[in-house]
Amino acid sequence: MKLKSKKKNHWKENIPFYFMALPGLIYLLINNYLPMFGLGMAFQNVNFRKGMFGGDFVGLSNFEYLFSSSEAFTMFRNTIGYNLIFLVLGPVCGITVAIFLNNIRQKYASRVYQTLVLLPHLISYVVVSYLVYALLNPDAGLLNSLLGMFGVEKIKWYSEASYWPVILVLVNIWKSIGFSSIVYLSSIVGISGEYYEAANLDGASRWQQVKYITLPLLKPTVITMTILGLGSIFRSDFGLFYQVTLNQGALIPTTQTIDTYVFRGLMELGNLGMSAAAGFFQSVVGFITVITANAVIRKISKDNALF
Repeated sequence: MKLKSKKKNHWKENIPFYFMALPGLIYLLINNYLPMFGLGMAFQNVNFRKGMFGGDFVGLSNFEYLFSSSEAFTMFRNTIGYNLIFLVLGPVCGITVAIFLNNIRQKYASRVYQTLVLLPHLISYVVVSYLVYALLNPDAGLLNSLLGMFGVEKIKWYSEASYWPVILVLVNIWKSIGFSSIVYLSSIVGISGEYYEAANLDGASRWQQVKYITLPLLKPTVITMTILGLGSIFRSDFGLFYQVTLNQGALIPTTQTIDTYVFRGLMELGNLGMSAAAGFFQSVVGFITVITANAVIRKISKDNALF
């Protein structure tokens, strides 16, 4: 009886926390779980006259849309290639910025720099696309103006696909580095200062402290972030590859990804079944990738596995 009464009291004590979590749970339900009822559309010829789920069953024919296209190799290559680059450069740049932020001793200055670094992450890609256009405008862009000062001919950035792998990587790093650096900074702050004090007594340099203390202790965070990133290996940031590039057809060889391909197909054909099939495929592959990566890490180092 006493045990039951304690459980009831414990539940009542946590009621305020349940209310605090309620908005997040509602958002998770609406944004992540309710759309799962639409997975059946991936196997149907969607016809809203028959209802959302009343379309004719077509099996796997909607999935052929992804693999039978002449652009299949290009979009898969770009999607996987860019994501692998982001997975490598993301932790490198994020950890570097986090270490610099951690070395700022003045609290006010530290907060200002953290805010400035995080600000791009909070900006919409619509705004980012205008900022990039202000730099790359063929006629009056900042970069072409600077090139003109040195006698270099203006570059038609939005007509030359070869420049965009570098441009997209730089834009992605600029926009995402704030969030990743804050994540790594929170892990660095949690490292006991006794390690660094002992290293100072032993005469270790700043680089040696980073190499032998900070980086090894950040390994669990890096692994977790990498596993989560692998879950999106077949997805791409639509805003980055569609809005920033201004949907220019000349750039498709280096900017076409699964998401932009499906969106363009949806606008041209209006087939929701094909779009649902693409999302279903991306989710399944992402799930398998996360499970596989976690299993490999679990065999190598059980303590660093995500689950």
